[in-house]
Amino acid sequence: MRAVVQRVNTGSVSVGGQILSQIGPGLVILLGIGPDDTKEQAAALARKISLLRIFGDEEGKINRSVLDIHGEALVVSQFTLYADTRKGNRPSFVNAAPPNLAEPLVDYFAGQLNELGVPVKTGQFGAYMVVNIENDGPVTIWLEY
Repeated sequence: MRAVVQRVNTGSVSVGGQILSQIGPGLVILLGIGPDDTKEQAAALARKISLLRIFGDEEGKINRSVLDIHGEALVVSQFTLYADTRKGNRPSFVNAAPPNLAEPLVDYFAGQLNELGVPVKTGQFGAYMVVNIENDGPVTIWLEY
């Protein structure tokens, strides 16, 4: 399981020209699922992300979590995080989980994050999405579980 976590002022996802979801200050989480990933990994990753201290405090130090700032999360499924570019110029995605395995884990991860107290909005699994991200900082963290 791989996640790219971006601290944002705003984030949104559109499908077919229509905004599907949008958030204010918080996190945009691009989430890739591998074929052997589990609910336990998804729960652990949700816990880790909910507690990541990547927001500024009163002194400007990066010392607060998304929970501390009462921020939101936008979770977007991103199978391309499993791109293999070692051969040639066309990425292979054979290391990404098939949709029937990935979609339930993306939903489970989003649910776990929500249960931890982070309001979650999502993209649309399998759709062509346009994701707008106003990265704050910029702060971008890559996690693998």
